[in-house]
Amino acid sequence: MTQTPRGFDPQEPVEGSNTRYPTTGNASAETPDTGYPAGGPAAGTSGVTGARSDAVATSPAEAPRTATAGTRAPAAEHHKVTRAGMVWVAVASALVVLVLLIVFILQNQVYVQVAFFGLQGSVPLGIALFIAAVGGGILVAIAGAARIIQLRRAAHRQRVGQSARTR
Repeated sequence: MTQTPRGFDPQEPVEGSNTRYPTTGNASAETPDTGYPAGGPAAGTSGVTGARSDAVATSPAEAPRTATAGTRAPAAEHHKVTRAGMVWVAVASALVVLVLLIVFILQNQVYVQVAFFGLQGSVPLGIALFIAAVGGGILVAIAGAARIIQLRRAAHRQRVGQSARTR
């Protein structure tokens, strides 16, 4: 659903967006909100785009393309990223991964022999690979946590050292 921005008047010309009826004159004398010369619309015009008396009707191919310092390109839509949106994307992604994982496990039900530190047993191939992947993830998480703790201690030492020097 599209929303109209506050203060938007579809009848007002916007700088840089009117290629059929380009504005003329000094761009720095135009007000930034309306695109009209300072002082309002030209005398005898209704304020409707293209109704200015000094504009010449030309085709878009013939319209002069002059870029002045005062003209601005139309602003792109800005989407605000919220925490709720990020959580929703994370949960949706996790659900997709879990569905793929369940399909993988269900399609790999063949039992295989597994030996680990003297323990032996037979488990489905999908479950064995899942357990191995979780084990690898745990090892990566432990290494990452150790590095984060190391960096936090170094930052804490640096802050304490700076506060002791400023006293």
